[in-house]
Amino acid sequence: MIDTAQATRHFVERFGEPPQWVVRAPGRVNLIGEHTDYNDGFVMPLAIDRAVWIALRRRPDRRVVVHSIDFRDEGEFALDELRPSEKRWLEYIKGVAWSLADDGLPLSGWEGIVAGDVPAGAGLSSSAALEVAAARAFASVAAIGWDAKAMAVRCQRAENRWVGMNCGIMDQMISACGRAGHAVLIDCRSLELSPAPLPEDVRVAVLDTGTRRGLVDSQYNARRADCEAACATLGVKALRDATLELLGDHRRELSETVYRRARHVISENERTARAAEAMRRGDFGALGPMLRESHRSLRDDYEVSSPALNAIVDAAVEHPACLGARMTGAGFGGCAVALVRSEAMDDFARRTAVRYREQTGFDAVVHVCRATDGAAVEQALNDAPA
Repeated sequence: MIDTAQATRHFVERFGEPPQWVVRAPGRVNLIGEHTDYNDGFVMPLAIDRAVWIALRRRPDRRVVVHSIDFRDEGEFALDELRPSEKRWLEYIKGVAWSLADDGLPLSGWEGIVAGDVPAGAGLSSSAALEVAAARAFASVAAIGWDAKAMAVRCQRAENRWVGMNCGIMDQMISACGRAGHAVLIDCRSLELSPAPLPEDVRVAVLDTGTRRGLVDSQYNARRADCEAACATLGVKALRDATLELLGDHRRELSETVYRRARHVISENERTARAAEAMRRGDFGALGPMLRESHRSLRDDYEVSSPALNAIVDAAVEHPACLGARMTGAGFGGCAVALVRSEAMDDFARRTAVRYREQTGFDAVVHVCRATDGAAVEQALNDAPA
């Protein structure tokens, strides 16, 4: 696990002195509400204790120089000449610079190191964590006031328009606005945030299948196009505005594929709202079946699961201490999420990993996660504004 001390040590090894700032932005796991964010719907993620860290110092010029510990690579760019490059990881940082500048915010040059422990490609939003950490870095260097919601929107725009991934707002919003000990219900239209507490006797387990997908190269954008086609037929701005009854009225006008895509999104929005209500009243027994319903819908209607994801969900729900489990993230590989009674977590992790290996031959990694606060300046020298 990376922390402030390790990020500082990496910086000192690279630059010979302590950084002026160390910033952190967490990854996330989404309890429920999948592929609803870009349909103006509801999601309920939590920021997790896996994060991207940037240790940095100001430069006297308008260049950004970044060394990635994870990729063992270095990249740089001029703030006055932002152009795409071949370094994929660097484009997320460059895209944030472009988005901030597009809003007229001042930018200053900096140099630093990036290190993280959010598994890439696992569906835990390592890219959003990098974007939000970069926004925190740019804000620190240029003394830009930190408006978490506004920065999340700017980071989403960077991923949409610079990186080329049509993601919704969820990942950047929870990385910027997470709350310790809580999941957060996000209304992806109004950006209203409603924290929902996680009890001490229930733990969140992230089940990494060990399989990966490239999000931009996946069928994510095709799913979004299906949703837009459904909206055009139903006469709504977004599927958030549709009901299952309205969808049924127009079934003959839709292809079978588009109908099933829309059915998932509409029913998932309803499940997410019900799940938030269950969490507020502490009814985690009611929440578990909703997770299982969500997985079936993602598997059968939205078709974004995979054999590995199905196998690890099946292995998880076999354990008597598991309240519910489902795939999480964009799909096609990566992770599932499970709610597990705390006292049985060790046994759950062991038995689930064994059962999954029996079924697939793959080794699973089970991460027991805490819900953490969103992006923050973790360390600033006395002469460096936070």
